[in-house]
Amino acid sequence: MLSKKLYVNILIRVLFITSFSVLLGYILFNQQSIRLAIICTVIILALTINLILFLNRTNRNIRFFFDSVKNDDSNLSFSVDNKSGSLKELHQSMNNVNQQIQNLKIENKQQEQFFQKILELLATAIITYDQKGFIHNANSAAKKLLSVDTLTHISQLERLDKKLFATVRTIKPNEKHLIGVNAKHGEITLLLKSTSSGSDNDELTILSIQDIKNELDEKEIDAWMKLIRVLMHEIMNSITPITSLSDSLQKIYRIDNRLKSPEEVTDSNIEVTLRGLEAIREQGNGLMHFVESFRKLSFIPKPEMRSFRISQLFERVEALVVTFGKAENTEILFETQSHNYELYADENLISQVLINLIKNAVEANEKNKDCRIRISAGIANDNIPEICVSDNGPGIKEENLENIFVPFFTTREKGSGIGLSLSRQIMGMHGGSLTVRSLPGKETIFCMRFRNRP
Repeated sequence: MLSKKLYVNILIRVLFITSFSVLLGYILFNQQSIRLAIICTVIILALTINLILFLNRTNRNIRFFFDSVKNDDSNLSFSVDNKSGSLKELHQSMNNVNQQIQNLKIENKQQEQFFQKILELLATAIITYDQKGFIHNANSAAKKLLSVDTLTHISQLERLDKKLFATVRTIKPNEKHLIGVNAKHGEITLLLKSTSSGSDNDELTILSIQDIKNELDEKEIDAWMKLIRVLMHEIMNSITPITSLSDSLQKIYRIDNRLKSPEEVTDSNIEVTLRGLEAIREQGNGLMHFVESFRKLSFIPKPEMRSFRISQLFERVEALVVTFGKAENTEILFETQSHNYELYADENLISQVLINLIKNAVEANEKNKDCRIRISAGIANDNIPEICVSDNGPGIKEENLENIFVPFFTTREKGSGIGLSLSRQIMGMHGGSLTVRSLPGKETIFCMRFRNRP
């Protein structure tokens, strides 16, 4: 409606100017009254000046309006008193827009205060900063964790810890970093997570910082307690029969608290003693095997990192596990999304992990009449290379999922319980991880994820 009336106002003025211009031309062409020609000329000039003033006034008001918007000044008001027609409606419309902008600013301010309060209530330290390093927000948890009163620029972190500053300065969106920092109250372990918000020219980095040292200590203690329980269980299982058998053998050669004489020792006594010594020897060998397994778990060689193709790794492993697939109704398939995918790792150690996972899958499917084991390689959604070993076997019970990576924990009668623990430790030395998910009665999937780059 406003633009229509403005258009009509301009059109009327243009029509008047055009009409008087035609009239002036007619008078001059027919050489009629000079006075009439002068009057027409004055009217045309007056109408032209009126049009220019009208347009300038309208444009000036519009320019003032957009300047106020540009300068974030929504308090500018345009008078509607003593105005008429399109100019009054124009001023009224601009005042309405200004009012809407004011309402939006109030609403945004309220939301900003609301989110600021949420940030303050969070136990996790949160810092937001721009591309130049200026900190826009730092909640109380961040200031307390870093032992500072104010945070205005990330360069302040350099005085606290150079390693922390270097990590914050180089961290990219959606990255995670785990670093140790020497704080005033002692050494702490910080987990840094980053994300971004805004446009390329006005991008803000949102950084969360968590002190996870206590959590790591608790998990470490818990892991040691589990390991100690398993060690005690295995050692007691080996030593108890030896102790019991030693007592029994000792009684054979005693009568009424005295040793038997050689004449009193029978062939039967000697035969029982030999069998007992054989049993002690076997138990001793079992205990030595257990200790050797623990030694292997404790002394893994340092990985010799190099780049190699996954297809090359698969060819090597496939040749080594070919006998596994000879079991009845067992099928082992190797798949890769591309033959050009490469890993940066120790090929020998990774082969060891992969062979162990395949062997476990075969043994878990001994009673499966239609066993299919699939080894697949590719790039995960987070751009991390991974190799997964899946089978359609009985799966793993939920209560065992938490313990299968604990050293010496096993659900198989003849299992050593170090294979999965050793495999996870090898993946950890590569900066990667070994995870498992299982649906009992349907499938089990072990995934090796690699984060190292050449």
